[in-house]
Amino acid sequence: MIFLKTGERLFPALAILLLAATATLQAESPKPLVVTATNAAANQLLVYSANGTLLQTLSTAGKGGASGNAGGIEAKNGMVAAVNFGSQSVSLFEREGDGMRLTQVLSTITSPLSVAFGEGHLYVLGTTTIESHAIYGHDVSNSADGVATLLKADGSAAQVGVLPGQLIISEKSNTIETVQLSDGAVTGSPVLVSNIPSNVNAPFGLVTRGDKAYVTIAHANEISLVRHDTVLTVTGSGTQSAPCWVTLVGPFLFSSNSPSMSVSRYVVFGNKIVQDEAVAASLNGNPTDIAFGDGYVAVIDGNGTASHLSIFTVDRDGNLKLKIADTMGSGANGVAVVEGDD
Repeated sequence: MIFLKTGERLFPALAILLLAATATLQAESPKPLVVTATNAAANQLLVYSANGTLLQTLSTAGKGGASGNAGGIEAKNGMVAAVNFGSQSVSLFEREGDGMRLTQVLSTITSPLSVAFGEGHLYVLGTTTIESHAIYGHDVSNSADGVATLLKADGSAAQVGVLPGQLIISEKSNTIETVQLSDGAVTGSPVLVSNIPSNVNAPFGLVTRGDKAYVTIAHANEISLVRHDTVLTVTGSGTQSAPCWVTLVGPFLFSSNSPSMSVSRYVVFGNKIVQDEAVAASLNGNPTDIAFGDGYVAVIDGNGTASHLSIFTVDRDGNLKLKIADTMGSGANGVAVVEGDD
């Protein structure tokens, strides 16, 4: 064996070669992807690089048609779930190199609007129901192991999020509710969250972290903090109208505001939500979803004739820098970041 001498210590050349090979593998590790869906009659998943290059256009084997919702696409551990509102199904994709492949299409009890991954389960929010499907590795059970009817169940369902031992759900007809989980499966009936503001007007998007959920009350121009089934605080959106969809990046909460066509930045800590920058970024249309992952914030917006995907980098101070804004056909629904280290 050949040895190289460095100072007082001897290192085998083999170790040097292994270090070089490790560096090469790290350099070739998967990069983040950004995914959205056309939401057309023949629904398609669009797969972008983080630099905004369209890498793939894949059939979901379903029909689009969702509107007024968030979380229509979710990603976790290399898996992507996308709703097919018109065909009452959810498509599952798995990462394959620098792209995705369709692995499964599961039928849902009602037309799906929002999806969320939990520990060992996929949750599907439909127009009138919430259902849970167990996950085994990268396979999702075709049969729901739990289902509950929403409190309003009038078709105004917006988004579902995961909290410890429960789900939180928004319905635009002025309802924020939770439903309990038993071993990850939906159980019992939804319960109305207490202390909802008297001026509540259209709860829309939400994002969760730990036992906290940040829920927008879009038409009241407010964002609320929910914990332990209670609204703890409410913050106004200032000069920006209708904060609809939200995502968390460290201590920062970003809201995409329609019709202000902007993204606002808030600082969240304890029970506080403080607006830090009213306009952190401007958009080309009315936003319909926002997501974060691997240092990137992705936003979908539309102006009636076209949809746009905007991808931003975000630094430690919460500053957004636009990398790319791509134009696609109108009506795109949902956005998610598939993290590179999945």
